[in-house]
Amino acid sequence: MSQDTKLLSADADGYAQAAALLRAGELVAMPTETVYGLAGDARNDRAVAAIFAAKGRPKFNPLIVHLPSIEAAEEIAVVSDAAREIAARYWPGPLTLVLPLRPDAGLSDLVTAGHDTVAIRLPAHPVARALLTEFGGPLAAPSANPSGKISPTTAQHVIDGLDGKIAAVIDGGPCVVGVESTILALDPPALLRPGGVAAEEIEALIGQPLPTGGDASKPNAPGQLKSHYAPGAAVLLDVTAPRPDAVWIGFGGDCPTADLNLSPSGDLTEAAANLFAMLRKGDALAKTRGLSTLAFAPVPETGLGRAINDRLRRAAAPRD
Repeated sequence: MSQDTKLLSADADGYAQAAALLRAGELVAMPTETVYGLAGDARNDRAVAAIFAAKGRPKFNPLIVHLPSIEAAEEIAVVSDAAREIAARYWPGPLTLVLPLRPDAGLSDLVTAGHDTVAIRLPAHPVARALLTEFGGPLAAPSANPSGKISPTTAQHVIDGLDGKIAAVIDGGPCVVGVESTILALDPPALLRPGGVAAEEIEALIGQPLPTGGDASKPNAPGQLKSHYAPGAAVLLDVTAPRPDAVWIGFGGDCPTADLNLSPSGDLTEAAANLFAMLRKGDALAKTRGLSTLAFAPVPETGLGRAINDRLRRAAAPRD
């Protein structure tokens, strides 16, 4: 790894160094159970502006605030009884709730992109939780990659995309979930982004179906832009046989001649964990072979498959 961005160990010394950098307004990438996040002090305008600058992210696209506890969430947002019931089931974990922002929350206006709501998550990863505790405040932390590109699931992925643009990255190993958090709005409930918690689980908990919400022209939470997660190669979906002009990425046992496979056994949890790394591997393989296309086999639109297909559709969308 280059020395431009410092690699910190996931231990007490690393957390102390990272927290000191964050207090100074610097940016530190941290592992979460979903993907690596690019953390900055959510109360510091300059730090939050630096997140947008490092990623090349549109400033109308809000950020998720990461916190260590429900009590910390209640300091910056109004947590209803319904939200508390959902939080009790899924926090800490890969679920983000969009909640009414308290007027005295003290967050940078850039975090919410002018909305009167805020997206909040309590990450489950022990490294993220240790850093939040050491820092002692809210961290804005979108995925630690250039905007619109493949999300990072290892420290090396972060370095590959942001070396020299951020102060440090804590190496916590590969992310186990592999796709970003599910984002849920309440009052009324709506699915703003499928992710690490299956929508069917939430529907069973709240006793009603979840309509899809969000507006790509004025997103009130991350992950709503039409083109996102894009590799260098073009992406084709629902390809059921190999093509001479593409790297074929399979799913399950019906793709024995696939160049790569998200999960040979058809396990959606394994496929989600492999997705972003597989996009990177496929892109590199395409480049080696002089090809310009990645072709993905169909993935079931159930459970985590909904999140996988959401990311693949955005990767395949026309690019600006």
